[in-house]
Amino acid sequence: MNRSTGSLVAALLTIASVPSAAQWLNVRAKGIPRTKDGKPDLTAPAPRKPDGKPDLSGIWQLGINTKYLNNLAADFKPGELPIQPWAEALTKERMSGAHDSEYTSLHCLPPGVPILDASGGGGYPLKIIQEPELIVILYEAQEQFRQVFLDGRTLQKDPNPTWLGYSVGRWEGDALVVDTTGFNGKTWLDNRAGHPSTEALHITERFRRRDFGHLNLSLTIDDPKAYTKPWMVEEMMELVPDTELLEFVCNENEKDLKHLPGK
Repeated sequence: MNRSTGSLVAALLTIASVPSAAQWLNVRAKGIPRTKDGKPDLTAPAPRKPDGKPDLSGIWQLGINTKYLNNLAADFKPGELPIQPWAEALTKERMSGAHDSEYTSLHCLPPGVPILDASGGGGYPLKIIQEPELIVILYEAQEQFRQVFLDGRTLQKDPNPTWLGYSVGRWEGDALVVDTTGFNGKTWLDNRAGHPSTEALHITERFRRRDFGHLNLSLTIDDPKAYTKPWMVEEMMELVPDTELLEFVCNENEKDLKHLPGK
């Protein structure tokens, strides 16, 4: 599979990948270890909560050298991704640009998980807020949010399908493991190639804060209706200190969609 270089979706989202500026200027965040010159020490030890669990709190963005889901088509060699024939055929059609106008984000619909973990596919940061029985993830991209419940509840067997699914988490040592199901099957798994998903999608995320400034994330994609077996991708996020999320209003002065193929 070769990534389409002519996709207008890719071009638009590349433009959107410019890192955002700070919303609150000249405000130094508390609790950040710093070097002698006042810069954040991103290699300092990872912080912990009073209960001893790693503290994942902070604003995170994909690292520059990350092998991330946005480039999934380029990250896998031909024949390496365990994809079913119908899903592979649809992916090839989407890579040609013929389905660019169907991409959910261009209609101001949620890009879904796991694209949001890849900063919305456009380089936008996310913010993790951590409490003992609940983790909230705020995404700058389209101002989406997720709730990860750590109170012992289990996933429902027949939930009402949603864009971002239902998430429960647990700790395995220093790794936070999040299971999410209940998707509506309308989102792409990556925006450059358009690998499909179905309502059978089950995503397992493993978050591990390596040190103060680096968060490792591995994702296992299990969708038996579109793929022949589970498969995994890895991402590395970097802390974005001394800033906050920006407002994201998707449908304000939108002028891109009418120029896409098929419109």
